[in-house]
Parts: sequence; structure tokens; C-alpha cells
Amino acid sequence: MLLFDSHCHLDDEKFDTDRADVIARMQSGDIAKCMCVGSDLTSSRRCLALAQQHDFIYASAGIHPHEAKDAPEDYLSQLRALLAEPRVKALGEIGLDYYYDLSPRDVQKRVFLEQLDLACELDVPVIFHIRDAHGDMFDLLRARNGRLPAGVIHCCSASAEMVREYLKMGFYISFAGPVTFKNAAGVLSAAQAVPPERLLIETDSPYMAPVPLRGRRNEPAFVRYILEKQAQLHGMDAQELAQITHDNACRLYRIH
Repeated sequence: MLLFDSHCHLDDEKFDTDRADVIARMQSGDIAKCMCVGSDLTSSRRCLALAQQHDFIYASAGIHPHEAKDAPEDYLSQLRALLAEPRVKALGEIGLDYYYDLSPRDVQKRVFLEQLDLACELDVPVIFHIRDAHGDMFDLLRARNGRLPAGVIHCCSASAEMVREYLKMGFYISFAGPVTFKNAAGVLSAAQAVPPERLLIETDSPYMAPVPLRGRRNEPAFVRYILEKQAQLHGMDAQELAQITHDNACRLYRIH
């Protein structure tokens, strides 16, 4: 199978002691590609370094809503330089997080919209982080409908109804470990609302390991459990869906 973990954080400190082993398990476990996602300028540079060392790892660069309050004045020019790097394929993850509220909401919105405008200017795809903020996010996106970049709603927590609205905007939808959890009826309903041609799979590792590995540190090799659950939900052969989601991620991130 060809598996593409469309969202992971290989640069995270939780991998510092055995990152080489984690990467080796990816290569031996049908993981053809992965997207190492930045959350601030420092982590974005770490992701780029990993992508420059391994030809199956790609990088994104962006300011996560948690980090929005600490973005330096020149962060947009620094992001612009990172996005000019050939191994950086997306802007993200960016968005709104009203669950933790680690940055003031007005700051989250400002930094999100500034980055969204940069993505539109540079014509690069966006990785969206949205938690407990789908109402405000939908309003912000709808105000820019018709001039939105390509993008993916990562680790989707939206209702099936909201997912259909994101699909109308042209976005891909990605699900992580929660789609395998027993108490995830809403996530399952949302996942079933996404046609295979708009679906991505991800681990969001090292966070939220899927069943049957829940509670462990997550890693990209575990993306096969997300794939197997999605194949079950869609009544599809896992190998066929692996190819479709791999191709979808390549299409979104413009990887040829």
C-alpha cells in the first residue's frame, strides 16, 4: 500500500530520543510520504530541515493559533522566505482554537487572516486547525469565498453538516485518531459525509494515537489504523482507499 500521513509533527521533542527509529518504521511500514507540519517559526524550520534530509518527508510553515500571541512583527516576511523553499509545500497549521484559548481570540483571528491572505497571494495550500471555533471560522472563510486557496480541514472535529459546507468551499477533510475512538459518533458521521476523492488521513503524531494503540505516543506508522477505519466506514478496500488518499494529498500539496 501507498500511505501518506498528511499531518504529523516529527520535529516534536517527544521524538528527540528515537526519531531515526520512527523514520525507519515509516519506511518499513508502507508510509510513502508524510507532511511534517509547523506550528511556529522555529518548528517550521525544524520541519524544513527534516524534509531536506529525507526525500519522502515534506514540510509546512505557519503560526498555530496557540502561538499567535508570540508571533514577531516580521513573522509574515519570515514565513514568505520559508514558503519559497522547494520542500515547503503548504502554509500551516493556522486557524482558531477556542478550546484552549492560549492566544486572545482577536489575536488569533488577526494572525489567521494575515496568513490566509499570504496564502492567497502566494497561491499555496493551507492546513487549517479549527477547534471549538467552526462558527467563527465559517464566517471568516465565507467572507472570502471565491478567493480562497486550496486547503485541508485537519483533524476534523466539525459536524457532518459543517463538513458539507467546507466541501462546498473546495477543501479536503482529514481525520486522525479520534475517528477510531468508541465515543466518537459525531466524528464518524462527519467522516462518512466526506467522499473518498476529498478525504485525507493523518496521525497528528505524537498526539492522539488511534485504537488499538490509544494512550501510547503516536507516530506516522500508525496511520494505517486511520486508513482501515475509513475504509470500513466507506465500505471500500483498504488498498484502494490508500491509493486514493495518497493521490489526494499529492494533489493538494502539489507533489509530483
